[in-house]
Amino acid sequence: MFQLLWILLIGFVLGLLAKLILRGPQSIPWWLTMLLGAGGALLGNAVSGWIGVRHTSGIDWIRHILQLAFAVALVALVAPAWSRNHPSR
Repeated sequence: MFQLLWILLIGFVLGLLAKLILRGPQSIPWWLTMLLGAGGALLGNAVSGWIGVRHTSGIDWIRHILQLAFAVALVALVAPAWSRNHPSR
């Protein structure tokens, strides 16, 4: 249970950072921001494992950068589609 809460919290933080990095407004709801950030974390962990940098002796900077990069990419891809399908009132 705590692992799921941790994943959602990290996903929310990564999603918010991704929205801050991208230019312009991303009119997606908070829950979608959280899911996209969690997806970015999952993809970043997978890629870091494939290239062999998932666990290092110190802070796993490359893994964290990959997680954030995938979160930015997911928000950049999904936010315009969401805005087209859900115009603001």
